[in-house]
Amino acid sequence: MQQIQEFVTNHPLLFGALLVALIALAINEALRVVKGHRPIPANEAVRLINVDDALVVDTRSAADFKKGHILNAKHIPMAGIEERAGEISKNTDRTIVCYCGIGNVAPQAVAKLRKLGYNNAYALKGGINAWQGDGMPVTRK
Repeated sequence: MQQIQEFVTNHPLLFGALLVALIALAINEALRVVKGHRPIPANEAVRLINVDDALVVDTRSAADFKKGHILNAKHIPMAGIEERAGEISKNTDRTIVCYCGIGNVAPQAVAKLRKLGYNNAYALKGGINAWQGDGMPVTRK
């Protein structure tokens, strides 16, 4: 405990920066939980696909889609997600699972879909890389 007090008194700027970073991280996580943008793991996505008949949307490029994608996934690249949302489903209550390569783009697609009224849209945590890492199948058909 004495070392912490000594560090704070000797390095107030570093300690202040640490506090700011921790507060920013806490606020970011709280907003993610409140807005419901928490990415879901592969096992939860499988449950949504099997139980809720969720639609799966691949937001990657056409070349990446051809290399391998989740079975029955619709290919709608992130760039056209708002314009092509009607192709996903006319029913805005339908459960949708979006994914990308590593999990950084799908949450953006989910946010856009939610703005359009698709309240049951989720992003796959870690993208197709995590999906395959968990031993889940992909297809090239």
